[in-house]
Amino acid sequence: MLNKYARAFFTRVLTPFATLLLRLGVSPDAVTLAGTGGVMAGALAFYPRGEFFWGTVVITLFVFSDLVDGNMARQLGRSSRWGAFLDSTLDRVADAAIFSGLALWYAGGGDDLVLCAVTLFCLASGQVVSYTKARGESIGLPVRVNGLVERAERLVYTLVAAGFAGLHKFGVPYIEWLLPIALWAVAVGSLVTLGQRVVTVRRESAEADAADAAARTEADGAARTGTDAAARKDADPAGAGDADAATGQEQGSSTGQGQGSEA
Repeated sequence: MLNKYARAFFTRVLTPFATLLLRLGVSPDAVTLAGTGGVMAGALAFYPRGEFFWGTVVITLFVFSDLVDGNMARQLGRSSRWGAFLDSTLDRVADAAIFSGLALWYAGGGDDLVLCAVTLFCLASGQVVSYTKARGESIGLPVRVNGLVERAERLVYTLVAAGFAGLHKFGVPYIEWLLPIALWAVAVGSLVTLGQRVVTVRRESAEADAADAAARTEADGAARTGTDAAARKDADPAGAGDADAATGQEQGSSTGQGQGSEA
């Protein structure tokens, strides 16, 4: 849901920065790799130690590379399949790093195995949600559904909550509860989104299979009609010859009778 509005807004904001990088000779792929590296460093260096505020600051500085590299490719007019593949793959790596860092905190210093399990579910469900759409599209289905919680929602809810939760170390009371609430919300939302996409793929698969079956039936009917017509055509020449001979005899008889009458 956030993709529709936030992506357009931040694309406009980041366009001058993307233009500057192009003038400096930086490639879109380099931005993609650097952004993913920065996200991984921020997540795995800060989150496992409970440094949620500074970890979120570092991650936020690099997470927008996902918009910058695409903007650069469009300005160059050379969007490619390789660039799309690299960007999508490294997005999954960055997401895994973020939720892994949080899971490490809850498994260690955070000492909360329930939240550790919820965080791991967020990680796994996020990967599966992305896979369901990619797999559906790979078998020729449109997968016309986005779902309740997409990647943008997962990142925004988690990072905003983690950043504010980090303010607890600066003396803000009770704010640390924002992160557990956000993780539970992301887990439930991801489960709902997964269900939405599975149901959509099932419906579209049934429709596509029915359309294919109807097309095969129509093609088989046309083939049978053609075969029957060919068979009739093969059988007609003998009958047609006899009919022509009979017609010729009748015409000759009529002509002879006419000539006799005139005589």
